Amino acid sequence: MTLEARIKQLPDSAGIYQYFDKNGHLLYIGKAKNLSNRVKSYWQFSPKLGPSSQLSVRIRKMIEQTVSMHYIVVKNEHDALILENSLIKQLNPKYNILLRDDKTYPYIYIDNAQKYPRFDITRKILKSKDISYYGPFSVGARDILTSIYDICKLVQKKSCLHSKELCLYHQIDKCLGPCALPISRQRYQEEVDLARDLILNKKNLLQKLTKKMEFYAEELRFEEAAELRDRMERIARSQIKSDIDFATDENYDIFVLHASTSRAVVVRIFMRHGKIISSSHEFIPLKEGYDKDESYLRILLDFYHGEKPPIVAPILIGETFEGQENIQTYLSQIFDKKAHIEVPKRGKKKQLIELAYINAQELLKRDTKSTDTKILTDMQALLNLENIPYRVEVFDNSHMAGEATVGAMVVYENGKFDKTSYRTYHLEAKDEYAQMRETLTRRVESFSKNSPPDLWVIDGGATLLKLAHDILASSGIHFDVIGISKEKIDAKSHRAKGKAKDIIHTVSNEFRLKESDKRLHWTQKLRDEAHRSAITFHKKTKLKLDQESHLLILKGISQAKIVKLLKHFGTFEVIKQTSVEDLSAVISIKDANVIKNFYY
Repeated sequence: MTLEARIKQLPDSAGIYQYFDKNGHLLYIGKAKNLSNRVKSYWQFSPKLGPSSQLSVRIRKMIEQTVSMHYIVVKNEHDALILENSLIKQLNPKYNILLRDDKTYPYIYIDNAQKYPRFDITRKILKSKDISYYGPFSVGARDILTSIYDICKLVQKKSCLHSKELCLYHQIDKCLGPCALPISRQRYQEEVDLARDLILNKKNLLQKLTKKMEFYAEELRFEEAAELRDRMERIARSQIKSDIDFATDENYDIFVLHASTSRAVVVRIFMRHGKIISSSHEFIPLKEGYDKDESYLRILLDFYHGEKPPIVAPILIGETFEGQENIQTYLSQIFDKKAHIEVPKRGKKKQLIELAYINAQELLKRDTKSTDTKILTDMQALLNLENIPYRVEVFDNSHMAGEATVGAMVVYENGKFDKTSYRTYHLEAKDEYAQMRETLTRRVESFSKNSPPDLWVIDGGATLLKLAHDILASSGIHFDVIGISKEKIDAKSHRAKGKAKDIIHTVSNEFRLKESDKRLHWTQKLRDEAHRSAITFHKKTKLKLDQESHLLILKGISQAKIVKLLKHFGTFEVIKQTSVEDLSAVISIKDANVIKNFYY
């Protein structure tokens, strides 16, 4: 069926549509209340099929590349919205806007129904109706909580009230000791009120922590002073400084967008009880130009995650956008109350929007001057990459004679390694090719939860590079992949004067850069970090295996039998879950019972 015929036979149903180019690469995913009307709006059918004259330059370029289309019918527009967002995250189409920061932000809470309540952290609504929430916090929630318990004389642990006797926390003056002493609720409430003030007023909290840090320094307790200094830096990092104070208990979630030629930035500000308590930002790579409407849609969908937040606040945005009414209806269903999305025109709410824009402009200004941005654009030009590689995932494997085989993925984003996004894998494969296939396949399977990057870097040459491309192609996903390998002479990796002569591989070229070339240094830095991560995890795994083997040997299971079991079942974890009957197919029933008794 031709593209024109497929467009003309589209149903008048809600659904999502996908455009593909001549190479089968996914260009765009869209949603529609009426598939027929929406898709036809992109095209003109006379004198021949082509882009509509009403399209923007960006969308016109996409339509000119489109040679085929698929669609999926769903029940309603609500389902189309959810499916579209899920597929965009998983497949990363060329012309869609993709946000990667979709984590749930933590809240600090207190259950006021308790006689002596204490503060803790949650990411979801809790069942009790007497709970007060503070947040969300982009960073520093745990540091704020730790600081509260350092300063306020609260019940420190959940288990404290059950002990009925005073503990160390009371002795070091960090708890009033209501477990054993007749502390009135009024006296305890004074500490709760102090803690609440410190949560809502970070300036007060940082002042108290500064005094404590200075005290530690005077007492020559430098490690404790340094720990406090780092904690204060993390707490301060989450908040935009502002003199705006509503002097009321108003709550707002504020979102604004600002774009340069290559990147946009979203700034989020959270006002609680009339004060700004935290903020965050995220850069958005613009693969094929900026689309304000889609960007705002993704921002709100990703932040609220389809779950009612602990605090439902009115939403302030910088500009109106197409689809605003639809997302407001969707959020109203999530919130169990009418969602309010407003573009302020005057007053203090307008000042909040202006504050967010000032910070967005500053972030983009710093970004364009960054030396890291230059190396990224240099790499794009050298390797003819489709996108600037703002987010890079790097892979390596490690083993010792086939034992403790592991894979590692490290992540490089915004000029630094993002260690919270690192992943490690226990592997069953025995040879290097199969190990990399297993590692990459497992990463692809997680794209629905953790979106694809701009670039993969593989520790290996042309063979492993082709493997990576094949795995992505079989999953319907397309983005850049490069490899880095050592120069080989007589089939052996060559090192000269202790330096490896590394080669960078793309599908069509090999790049043998000078050892002084910064682009080579950048690629080597990424490869070396992945290698370090893989080796570290391998050593940790090998130590655990050696310890477990030693314990089994003490129970009378020989090393030879342990090796036989590992070759058959792969890991100790699988052996642990295997029945006596299946174990006895490899070793004697007596030894199988010994192993089962050892684990249970």
